[in-house]
Amino acid sequence: MPVVPIIVDLTSGNVEKEYRSAEKGHFGGTILGLRLMSERTPAGLDPYDPRALLYVAAGMLGGTAAPGLAKAVFLAKSPLTGVAGEAHALGPFAAGMRAAGAKALAVTGRAGRLSYVLIERGEASVHECAELRGLGTAATTDALRARHGTGAHVAAIGPAGENLVRYASVVTDLAFAAGRYGLGAVFGAKNLKAVVCVGDAPAEVADPAAIAALTASYRAAMPANPLAALQAGEPGFAGWVGDPLDPGYASVRNFSVAGATGLRVPAARDYSGRALATTGSCPGCPNDCMKVYAPDQEGLERRSGGLGQEAFVSLGWNLGIDDLDTVLAANALCNDLGLDPVSLGGTLAFAMECAERGLLPGGNLAFGDAAALAGLVANVARRSGPLGDLLAEGSARAAERIGPAAAPYAMTVKGAELPCFDPRIQPGIGLGYAIAPGGPRYDALEHDLDFDPVAGLLYSFEEARRIGAEPAPAGELDEERGRRSARLLRLWSALDALNLCVFASSPTRPLTIDHLTALVTAVLGTDFTLEDLLAAGQERLDALRVYAGREGGGPDELPDRLHTEPITDGPHKGAVLDRAAFERARTAFYEELGWR
Repeated sequence: MPVVPIIVDLTSGNVEKEYRSAEKGHFGGTILGLRLMSERTPAGLDPYDPRALLYVAAGMLGGTAAPGLAKAVFLAKSPLTGVAGEAHALGPFAAGMRAAGAKALAVTGRAGRLSYVLIERGEASVHECAELRGLGTAATTDALRARHGTGAHVAAIGPAGENLVRYASVVTDLAFAAGRYGLGAVFGAKNLKAVVCVGDAPAEVADPAAIAALTASYRAAMPANPLAALQAGEPGFAGWVGDPLDPGYASVRNFSVAGATGLRVPAARDYSGRALATTGSCPGCPNDCMKVYAPDQEGLERRSGGLGQEAFVSLGWNLGIDDLDTVLAANALCNDLGLDPVSLGGTLAFAMECAERGLLPGGNLAFGDAAALAGLVANVARRSGPLGDLLAEGSARAAERIGPAAAPYAMTVKGAELPCFDPRIQPGIGLGYAIAPGGPRYDALEHDLDFDPVAGLLYSFEEARRIGAEPAPAGELDEERGRRSARLLRLWSALDALNLCVFASSPTRPLTIDHLTALVTAVLGTDFTLEDLLAAGQERLDALRVYAGREGGGPDELPDRLHTEPITDGPHKGAVLDRAAFERARTAFYEELGWR
């Protein structure tokens, strides 16, 4: 089952296929995309240059009707970080790509007029769609489905991508975003409104009986696995409910509140009446992690309310807001306009702190101002006015424009906004934020608290031990923390390399290492081992790091605040990332990965 990338040049309209059957180990995902980017583009190329390459792939595994195989990868040089920007979309798009007869698509050039790429029966063609300019992702999807059938699968950008907002997202099938690092802006720079997949051919597998057995095993394991059970229920893993969070667990007001927050955590009943879709989001996977929630508000495109785990923290507590409907509406608006909620939340929080400190006068910028949030989202997406245009650049570039006094409040790594899980109490997460060569992601490696000997998920310890990640107190920061975190990063890098879902997989979810290797074997028909899995993870990390080095990527450092401002309250009081200990752990991290 070779991967034959379809190469589309939007400038000339030429379409070709590149046969790379002699190559091994890329699985048609990120690794192949990085090879194409390195081979076909010169170093130092601006992400918006027509010669830049955009890669979209289900690969050899994504889109298969099985647990954990619903991911598609979107990859390009990031307008936000200047290194390889990789985002994954869950939901049905990967299956739609496979049904259209394609595993991988590479796009270069720039269309003369707004256009979309259509994939059907394994062939690609380019079609103009100037009438779709300015439309949100939902209206765009509706228009393209009216043209190509209700079963068409659509990856689209909204106004944010057209306006080159540096953290614009691509939204697939109405509600499932590829949300980090500005892939939507790369679409926009190419005058590419969407990729449309039409077809009904199922993804082929070598051993259907083994796939059925693995699916049954996963389904049977879900009730006893606390994270899988949480994901399957309502409001699901993306809904924050229950007891107040410990101080220091999540970012509050741009990581500036290190004690009691005074913010409310929603109750499960608060989500009542707001669900649009809670099942069937990822074909073949029984877990139904991704759900669609939005309040019934006039003018709001509710179908765009696909709720990721970070949305409530990024658009809520990080902005000093705890009203659930405000956050759910802002998330749906972000998806319809094509904005990444994490980078938007980080950028707005930066601006609010600057305004609070007198560095950014004017505008509706105040922590806790729920009424102003929707207007801010729309202004950024459309670059409306000086403030919207400034914040569309992201907090790192906005800080440069404001002046040196603003720099400490840009909570970024390599130019990308930090996820909202605070690393002061989970230093392994901090190492992952700093060192992951594509930029900071909350799902780059499993959380330290999960492997705490007292508070952790005891059932997952044996799985973690298989890759050398022994349990340890969550706040402990030493060389072994660096080595352990590198091993976890390598494992989850392997999942990304193969388009396997981290929310279904080892060490904390039902797809154990043995299940993962059996799953790959069953799909591809060749033996696949733990060693093969880790080798793929290492190769992806190495390729990302080489590309980052070629492009002059930013340093592996965290914002100073995380090293100098301890948590002041609660069970984690005093937690801070000691700078010297962090540097020693970082060195050990490099050594574990063979990086010098």
